[in-house]
Amino acid sequence: MMAKFVFTTGGVLSSLGKGITAASLGALLESRGYKVAIKKYDPYLNVDPGTMSPFQHGEVFVTEDGAEADLDLGHYERFLNFNTSKVSNVTTGKIYKTVIDKERSGDYLGGTVQVIPHITDEIKNNIYKEADKYDIIIIEIGGTVGDIESLPFLEAIRQFKFDAGEDNVCYVHLTLVPYIKSAGELKTKPTQHSVKALREIGIQPDILVCRSEYPLDDSIRSKIGLFCNVSKEYVINAIDVSTIYESPLSMRKEGIDRLVLKKFRMEERESDTSSWEDIVHRIKQPDDEVTIGLVGKYIDLKDAYISINESLIHGGIANKLKVNVKRIDAEKLENGAKPDAYLSDVDGILIPGGFGERGVEGKIVAINFGRTKDIPTFGICLGLQCMVIEFARNVLKMEDAHSVEFNPKTPYPVIDYMNEQKNIKQMGGTMRLGAYACSLEEDSTAFKAYGTKNISERHRHRLEFNNEFKEDMMKNGLQMTGINEERGLAEIFESKSHRWFLGCQFHPEFKSKPSKPHPLFASFIKAAYAYKKDKENGNIG
Repeated sequence: MMAKFVFTTGGVLSSLGKGITAASLGALLESRGYKVAIKKYDPYLNVDPGTMSPFQHGEVFVTEDGAEADLDLGHYERFLNFNTSKVSNVTTGKIYKTVIDKERSGDYLGGTVQVIPHITDEIKNNIYKEADKYDIIIIEIGGTVGDIESLPFLEAIRQFKFDAGEDNVCYVHLTLVPYIKSAGELKTKPTQHSVKALREIGIQPDILVCRSEYPLDDSIRSKIGLFCNVSKEYVINAIDVSTIYESPLSMRKEGIDRLVLKKFRMEERESDTSSWEDIVHRIKQPDDEVTIGLVGKYIDLKDAYISINESLIHGGIANKLKVNVKRIDAEKLENGAKPDAYLSDVDGILIPGGFGERGVEGKIVAINFGRTKDIPTFGICLGLQCMVIEFARNVLKMEDAHSVEFNPKTPYPVIDYMNEQKNIKQMGGTMRLGAYACSLEEDSTAFKAYGTKNISERHRHRLEFNNEFKEDMMKNGLQMTGINEERGLAEIFESKSHRWFLGCQFHPEFKSKPSKPHPLFASFIKAAYAYKKDKENGNIG
C-alpha cells in the first residue's frame, strides 16, 4: 500500500527548526506504531553537500549506503528508528543532473525540456521512491517560502496533492511568532505574510507550527487561524525548549500527531513516549557532570560538529551525567599557546574529523598533552590520524612523520592515500563512504565498549594508516585493535598503558541516538568521569 505524505515547509526566516519539527513529528507517529521515514529536499545546486565548507552548510552527515547528506538527516536518525539512505536527501543539483542526463540520452523524444513538467515530475518521482515500504513519509523542503530556488519543489508538492489524492497529503508550515520587547507582545504578522506567500503558490497549509519564545494564548491562535484560513485547533505552538529531545513531548501536548492522523483518516492508536520522558529526565536531572575539551577548527560554528555534540550528550545520558563541552581552537595551540591553559581543567579530550592542514599541529599538541598526562583522549577520523602522527614523532622519534595530505615529501608517511584514491581528480562523492565492517581485538577498550567482536561503522575519508609502520607502532605501545579484515585497513588504535586513549578511522557519531548512545561515546564519558573523580580524590599527580 502507498504511504501517506506530510510536506513540511518553512517561512519568515531560516533556522526555525524544520528538521527538529519533522523529526519530532516522525518520532510521535512512530510512537503510535506507524512505520515512518523522512526525506530532505534542498534547493541548492550542489549535487550534495560533500564539497561544501562547514561554514557554508554545517557538518556533512553520512548514510549507511555512503551518501554525503544534509545534517538534518542526522536529526532524523537520532529521533527515529530508521536509517536514511541515498534517496533521503535530494538537491536541485541532483534533479537537474538527472533531467539533463535524460535529455542528452534522448529520453524526451526531442521535446522541449522545461521546469514544468520535467523538473517537477522528476521531483515527484523521487518523492515516490521507496514509498511502499512505509506508512507515512515526511518530506522537508529546505529554504524559506519566497526563495526563488525553492519554487520548483513547492510547485511539485502543490501538484502532488492532485496526483496522490487529498486524503494522502498533509501540508505543515513552520513560521515564527516573534515577541517584540518594546511592545510587550507577540506579533502574528510575519506568520500571516508567510502563509500568504505559500497560498499564492497554490498551497494551503493544513497545520501551522508557530515557533515562539512565549506561549500562544487562545486569542492569538484564533487570530492566526482566521487570517491564515486554518482552524484554531490546527495552530500548533512550538515553544522554545531547553533540549531538542523535549520537542517530541512538547509537540505531543499540542497534538500534532493526532491532527496529522485525522487528516489522513488513519487510526489514532495509543502513543508510548516513555523512552523520550526517560531521556529528558536524564538530561535535566543528571547525577553529576564532566567537561570535555573539543579541539577543532570550526569551534565558533555549532553545526560543524553537531553529531559530535549530540553524541557527547548521548554518552552523558548513558552515564546519567551532564556533559559540558569546552570548545578549544586548534589554531591557538598550533600558534604556540600553552596546552595547560586550555586543557588542564578538562576531564577528557576529543579530536574530531576534518579536512585541510589548518589546525592539525594544534590537534597534535592536544593529543600529546592528553597522552602524557593520562587524560582520556578520543580521536575520530583525522583525529586518529593525528594520534598516529603524534605517536610516531614523540615515541618512535620520527621527527618529520606526517600525513602525505599535508607533507607529500615526509620521510615517514604514517598516513597515506588509499590506493584507489591516488589518481582521483573529481572530489565529490569519491571518498571511502558509508558502512564498512570492523573486527575488534577482544582484549581492548573498544571490545569492552561494544561487547561484540564484529561491528560496522560509517566512513568518510581518503587517507588511511600506512601499514608499513604497523610493527613499530605495536612494539612501542600503540595497538591496532580494530581492523577491516577484507582489505587490511586499520580502523582503531589504542594505548593499553593509558586509562583511555583511543582513535577510530570511522565516524561513530553518525550512529549514536539518545535512546541508544554509541558504545564508544558512552565508554569515553565514563572514563572521563572516572578521571574527574581521581582528580578530586587526589589520585592524580
